[in-house]
Amino acid sequence: MPWFVYIIYSPSIDKYYVGHTDNLDWRLERHNAGWGKFTKRGIPWKLVYFEEFETKSEAIKRENQIKRKKSRKYIEKLIHAGGRPDSQN
Repeated sequence: MPWFVYIIYSPSIDKYYVGHTDNLDWRLERHNAGWGKFTKRGIPWKLVYFEEFETKSEAIKRENQIKRKKSRKYIEKLIHAGGRPDSQN
């Protein structure tokens, strides 16, 4: 089963959120249903980027790499480089 690192964006609060999951559709539904303290206030969220990994540990490692950058510019660079979000619309 593949694992994913994903980035979602909320236009209403102009923020990005980085996470990991084994089911992108289900996870995005949960964010947009108000699950989670941070994402609850930014509904609606849109998937803008994702990467696929073979294991959960690889996905967590990559998620942490992205988060450690603490950089909106880095996140936007990833998004513009491509991560197949259109295949999930």
